Parts: sequence; C-alpha cells; structure tokens
Amino acid sequence: MSEKVWIAGGGVISGIGLNLRACLQSFRDNQPGMTAMKYLSSVHHATFPVAEVKADNATLAEMAGMPEEISRTALLSMIAAREAWESSGLGDISRYRVGFVSGNTVGGMDKTEDFFAGYLKAPNGGRLRQVVHHECGSITELVADMLGIRHHIATISTACSSGANALMYGSRLIRSNQLDVVIAGGTDSLTRFTLNGFNTLMILDQEACRPFDETRVGLNLGEGAGYVVMVSDSLAAQVQPWCRLSGFANANDAYHQTASSPDGIGNYLAMKGALDRSGLQPQQIGYINLHGTGTQNNDVAEGTAISKLFAPTYPLMSSTKSFTGHTLGASGGIEAVFSALSVKEGIVYPNARFQHQMKELPFAPETEWSEGHDLQHVMSNSFGFGGNCSSLIFSKV
Repeated sequence: MSEKVWIAGGGVISGIGLNLRACLQSFRDNQPGMTAMKYLSSVHHATFPVAEVKADNATLAEMAGMPEEISRTALLSMIAAREAWESSGLGDISRYRVGFVSGNTVGGMDKTEDFFAGYLKAPNGGRLRQVVHHECGSITELVADMLGIRHHIATISTACSSGANALMYGSRLIRSNQLDVVIAGGTDSLTRFTLNGFNTLMILDQEACRPFDETRVGLNLGEGAGYVVMVSDSLAAQVQPWCRLSGFANANDAYHQTASSPDGIGNYLAMKGALDRSGLQPQQIGYINLHGTGTQNNDVAEGTAISKLFAPTYPLMSSTKSFTGHTLGASGGIEAVFSALSVKEGIVYPNARFQHQMKELPFAPETEWSEGHDLQHVMSNSFGFGGNCSSLIFSKV
C-alpha cells in the first residue's frame, strides 16, 4: 500500500481564466469573473451576474480538440484535465495505470435544454443524438476516451462537494495500489436549470457576491473545471510534486435538503476528520480556502464551525468563489488546484468585495493577494446540498 499520495500537477479553466496561470493573474489584478450573461441564453435570468468562461463553444471545442456539438461541460473538463496532465511532467499517459475520477452535477444538460426548446416547437424535429450525453457519467467517459484512460473511470455527483470527493476516492485508489496515477476533480457548465433552481431557492445575488460579508445576500453561479494529478510514492520521485494530499474527510449532518445546520456540525466534522487523518492540530493550518458561497446560511454555518475548531487563533482564509462564482460540481476540483498551489508557492488569495465583518464571527477573510507565505498545510472546504460536507488538507513536500 502506498503510504502517501502526492499532487504532481493541476489545471483550471474558469470565469477568470482559460488556464491556471491566467486565473492567478486575475487574482493578482483583482479581476473577478462576474459579468452579464453572454454565452448562455436565458431571458428569465439575464439580470443575474454569472462567472461564465470567456469563450464560446466553438473556441472551447478547438482548445479541447473535440466536436463543437459536445456538451460545454465536457469541453471544459477536457481543457482542464489536459492542462493538469501536461503540468505533471509524466509524459506518455499509456505508461501508467491511470484513473479518471470526475465530479459534475449537470452532465450534458446544456445540450438537452437546447434540444427541448426546439422539440417543443416541432415535436417530430428532435434528434435523440442531441441528448445522448445528458447523463453525468457520459461526460466523464467522453473525456477519459480523449485522454486515453482505460484503467478506471468514475463519476462523483454529490452536489457541490463532488470535486473534493473525487480527490478522496482517487487517493484511496492509489493507496490501495489499484492505480499509479489519478486525474481527479470536477467540471460543470452553466445551465438554465441550475440558474432557475438557485433562483427558486432565493439565494442568487443580483449583484456581485460578497462571501463572509455582513451584507451578503446570496451567491453568483459560475462554470469551469479543475483537476489535480495525484501520484503514488513510487512515481513521486520521478516528478517534482507540488505538495501531498495529507488529509481528507466527508461528513453529513442530515439537517436539510439544501441548507447547512446553523451550528455547522457537518462542516465541523469534515474539517476535524481531515485534521485527524493528517495527524495535524488546528493551529498547524496556515490557510483555509473557504467554501464561502456568500449565502446567509452557508457562511454562518462554515464560520461557526471554524470558530469552534480553531479558536482562539485563526489561520488566514478567503473564498475564491468571490472571483470564480460557485461552479457547483467543479468547485471542489478548482479550489483543490488553488489550494495545492497555495502550498507550493505560498499564495493567499483575496476575498473580493469584503467590507463588513459578520457579527457572528470573531475573524475576517483576507482581502488582498499575497505570496511568499510559508504555508506548511492548507485546508480546502467543499460543502454541498444534502449535507455533503468535505474537507481536504494539502501539505508541503
């Protein structure tokens, strides 16, 4: 059994950049990705700012090397997964036992929505081939085929913790010696379905979101994909690892279908479980990439759990969703890449638009980009609907 699992690379595409380095530049320049809707057409939701990837499907298809008719969810996944693999320096993928574990929540729903609109106008004019990739697992299979991955393919769909749970599962596959390498993370594109769903819950902000701010009223949806390349001990010597995945945990407070428990018990158990697995004490965490959606409920629950676990000394923390928007099934993967890079390069990301400290909490997030920190351990939180709470810990090489 491999004792350690290492992060050998990562790739991201999001509303603030078409690759990881472009995303980092947007953080440096304090340029969040929220804009008026451009690539998704929805007359009922045009007033809501979204963090769309700044490219149409034709451009993404060219970048991915896939047909333009493929779901945007798959195109985003392919671009980020390929960047992750290339950054690892592992070379020919066929030389290894490689798995692809990818989370998503919408599958090919973007294409299904287009099909349905046309079908309603002309019931006999629809083509089932337009919806053949509707199911979440189909997106994973399309990308795995393009990458040439055959050893293990799995799809995780646990709402907004999907990407983080993909890393947990991938780690277990490596530790049990079933695989040498796993590309793990998540992807999701914007759809009318998700916009309408979150609007129905009345948790969308009609302005740019303000995570962990006293004046917050809701989240902004985004889209994108993020993957890390995880390798076993035996392969770590062949590359230059960014860091290692030292701890992780999943918990569920079974409180509500969409809301977190006010006392944040699920959040607390996930963070505490990750610390226990890593053998660390709370004061050893240097930075937390917060789940930080900007909703009233989420930020109180996560903040309360952090207060309970870390008091009286708190690590640096911020929500990168203030830049990327909430990318749902992709968020755990995107934020895992950002967190792994935090350890590697000593980066702390800014929490955009924070001005007023929450009255319930004794701490506040960071508001400026900074680097050069000696971050030995970084935590990344991903908390989803249905009480799916997950935390990851990345540690210095």
